Order: sequence, then structure tokens, then C-alpha cells
Amino acid sequence: MTLAAEAIELPSGQTMPVLGQGTWYLGERPARRQDEIAALRTGLDLGMTMIDTAEMYGDGAAEELVGEAIVGRRPDVFLVDKVLPSNASRRGTVQACRRSLQRLGVDHIDLYLLHWRGANPLAETIEAFAELVDAGDIGQWGVSNFDLSDMTELLEAGGSACATNQILYNLTRRGPEYDLLPWLREHRIPVMAYSPIEQGRLLGHPQVAEAAARHGVTPAQVALAWLLRQEGVAAIPRSSRPEHTRENAEARDLQLSEEDVAALDTAFPPPAGPQPLEML
Repeated sequence: MTLAAEAIELPSGQTMPVLGQGTWYLGERPARRQDEIAALRTGLDLGMTMIDTAEMYGDGAAEELVGEAIVGRRPDVFLVDKVLPSNASRRGTVQACRRSLQRLGVDHIDLYLLHWRGANPLAETIEAFAELVDAGDIGQWGVSNFDLSDMTELLEAGGSACATNQILYNLTRRGPEYDLLPWLREHRIPVMAYSPIEQGRLLGHPQVAEAAARHGVTPAQVALAWLLRQEGVAAIPRSSRPEHTRENAEARDLQLSEEDVAALDTAFPPPAGPQPLEML
């Protein structure tokens, strides 16, 4: 089996790194701030140059942390941010983006996502995204937590420029494999998998631990490698310490065998039918 690619091509022809860094819950505890900044900078040093954040995370605290971590490194970073659905009107999206830019201390966001489906019409949000692209405030836009029906509505509303769908996807959350992932692949829209280690809960699973022992790696690396082996799937694990960031980076070099994958399929069966998209 082949190793993970280094990057994924977006519909625009640009690329995003296949392995990035999440920031949910970062920036909320002052005692951990320096470790968290060091973890993000370590990731940049190791080629994990995609950093994902959101205005929701710590009510902007994560954005401020990311802004501090990338000082002097902005050209190296593929920066992903998200607008809350409650802010996703035509005017509200533009205003929210510019507040995020200020907290981040940057002049543009590479990929800007609608965090989940809300009450504001998708057409309005899409219009706002187009305005932000034209202004140079964002490079591209996408969505997060959109199920198949949401994606079809998005395209009907004029969302053909959607660059990615960030979803909850890992060994324990395989529902998207039945219909959403095939649809996204058909439309050449990459997946960005959040909580790829199920917020740490996969680390104690015996089958994951057995695969890790066979390769002399950590369970987290097995969970990440399982995702990264798939075409068009990127992952954004969160780390608050440099040593964990290094472990995550090494998952790109882990080659799972057919036997490993079969054992994991037995432990975590793929879906037999459609399932609603889960969220955390």
C-alpha cells in the first residue's frame, strides 16, 4: 500500500497539506499557552503547515493563539478558519471574517469555511464568500459538517466553488463512507477529517493498539495513517505539546498493511446503509 501523499489538490487546482493541525480548545488555558504555541510551531517545522481554527474556538482565543504562533511564518502557513452559522448572512459573514483577520493578525485566510448549516440562506453565504475572495480577504471557501443533502443544496444554490467539506470522520465514525464520501469524490471535493483520533478515545482501543504494536508506533499514528491512506482525505489532529505534534507528523510515514486494514475493518465495520452525519 502506498504512503500518504503530501498534499491534496483542491477543485481550484491549488493544494492543501494532507496533514494539518487543529486548534479546538487551544488558547483557553494561560498556563498551557507556551506549550501550545511551541506545538504549532513544531508542526510548521515538520511540514504540517495547514492550521485550522474558528471564531467559535474559545470565542476567538484560538485565533489569537494561532496569530501569535505564526508570527514571521505566515508565508509557510495554509490557514483555515470558520464562520459561525449565526454570523453567516451576506453582511455578517464579511464582518466575521474581518474580525477573524484582526485576531489572527493576518491580511488573508487561505480557506474559509461555514462551520455548520444554519438558518441563513446558503446563497447569501456564498455571495459573501465570493465578495471576500474578490477583496483578497480569503483565497477559497468551503463548508464543514455538511451531509449529502446539504451538499446537494449547496451546489443548487451556486456553490460549485466549494473547496472542501470538513467533517467528523475517523475509525469510529465511518458513516460518511456510504454515500457522502463517494459523492464528494465524484465532485472532486476533498474531505478534511476533524477529531481523527476521536478526541483521544481511540488510543485505548485494543485493535488499534495491536496494529500499533506490530509497527512499533503509537495508536494515534495508526488512526491517522488509516485516514491518510485514502484518496482525497486530509486530517487535522490537535496537539498541545511538541512531542505529540512530532508523533502526528510521523504518521505520514506509516504504511498499514492489507492485514492491518482488514483487522481494523473487523473492529470498526464500514456502514451497511446511509447514516446521518455526526458532529462534535
